[in-house]
Amino acid sequence: MKKVGIIGSGHVAQAMSAGFKDLGYLVRLGTRDVSQLSNLENIEKGTVKEAIDYSNLLVLCVKGKAAVSVLNGFDLSNKIIIDTTNPIEDVAPKNGVLQYFTKSNHSLMETLQETFPDAHFVKAFNSVGSHLMYKPDFDGQKPTMFYCGDNEDAKISVKGILESFGWDALDMGKKESSGALESLCVLWCISGLRDNKWQHAYKFLEK
Repeated sequence: MKKVGIIGSGHVAQAMSAGFKDLGYLVRLGTRDVSQLSNLENIEKGTVKEAIDYSNLLVLCVKGKAAVSVLNGFDLSNKIIIDTTNPIEDVAPKNGVLQYFTKSNHSLMETLQETFPDAHFVKAFNSVGSHLMYKPDFDGQKPTMFYCGDNEDAKISVKGILESFGWDALDMGKKESSGALESLCVLWCISGLRDNKWQHAYKFLEK
């Protein structure tokens, strides 16, 4: 049976765990504070190391500022890591616009890939709310999930996961594209932060 390790304890980690479990995966959630997961039932829980050791497929679901530090010191060789994170700064949005701590020409995922070169990061699931990540319902229309990364085999695996989660998956290239994908989170959040409207997703139309 397929196994996945999920790093994090918040809404995204819990939504991803539920989705993978529904698809028949064996799921292990890992966090630096296991007590944060005490309310979850029917999902294996443990430390970050236990989640990393559990599978070659990982999902990173932590705050952007913790993304590098939570992975430091672990063997990530040949791990496929779905990077759901965004570099959100710990300041209030300006007129609904999130503030990022990254520079305009360098993304958080590029930092992750450069810091952990033996891992295969694929940016995905970062441009929609956790409540819509698994099998989103838009009256029969499948929304588009953009993804990118340097390793082609890893991207093929993630594409299959995106499709099984109910998305049209669109490959946006190498890690240099991840900054554009991270910016999509800013755009997605504007109507939510300004007007409390969160039931939307992107759709790529091609003629």
